[in-house]
Amino acid sequence: MSTTITRPDVGVRRPVAIDPTVSPSPVDGARVARTGQPALLVEGVTKRFVVGRRRKPVVAVDDVTLRVARGEIYGLLGANGGGKSTLIRLMSTLLTLDTGRIEVFGHDVARDEMAVKRLINRVSVDAAFFKKLSPMENLLFAARMYGLSDGSARTESIRILARLGISEKRLGRPTEQMSRGMQQKVAIARALLTSPTVLLLDEPTTGLDPRSKLDVQTFVEEVREVHDASIVLTTHDLAEAERLCDRIGILDSGRLVAEGTADQLKTRVAVEHGLAPTLESAFMAWTGRSLDDDVEDENGEEDGDD
Repeated sequence: MSTTITRPDVGVRRPVAIDPTVSPSPVDGARVARTGQPALLVEGVTKRFVVGRRRKPVVAVDDVTLRVARGEIYGLLGANGGGKSTLIRLMSTLLTLDTGRIEVFGHDVARDEMAVKRLINRVSVDAAFFKKLSPMENLLFAARMYGLSDGSARTESIRILARLGISEKRLGRPTEQMSRGMQQKVAIARALLTSPTVLLLDEPTTGLDPRSKLDVQTFVEEVREVHDASIVLTTHDLAEAERLCDRIGILDSGRLVAEGTADQLKTRVAVEHGLAPTLESAFMAWTGRSLDDDVEDENGEEDGDD
């Protein structure tokens, strides 16, 4: 017997309030309300990891506060080890908070874990599959977990994968025989299959060829427009962040050190630091490193979080 998953107004597009104090989105003319209940609320969140009895705990996320509005694409930039993936895992209930709170449409990730899981889906840079099963078998398994029927899930899977450039004839081979890029597309399709209200994308285009990367970026934009989904995107691709994200937060050693639209960040770095008005300059100014650098802890060892 199938079950019904209730989500708040999924797929319904409504007029949005325009706040004159907020700069226009760099993505398009569509505006999302910056007031009212956010799709995602992160407030005073801290996460530490104990890495040995004789070492101080590593602070992976340090007192982070941010809000993601309904229908917004929010980008997270940070060097390797800067806390991006830990923050995504906290949002998706895969890790527990030390302090602070996270809410998804008013549902607390600690107290209302199952309600949160019905509203979100996550794509990580290292997608996990049943490797011996085919892409279709993996997708149908995920669909059953969300109470979707095989018939509708199969039809929708074929449509999504075709949109991502994977033809139906390739859906029967074992996933382990597919390239890294193809596997990542299947992971994205699996996440989109459940029409999540909040989509967490942790470097979804890393390792993809330019054409595949463009396919995924275009599809992410379509998902936001069609389903009014709220999206958190971590990326090392500054051009991707500028294209897709309404606002961008910069993380440095687990702390949110800057936040704004791409245009706001570029203007700030030019005015406050006298640097070229680019996202690369902004990132360097507020973190002191490039996106390709790895963050080291105080003992001189790299932090494993990405």
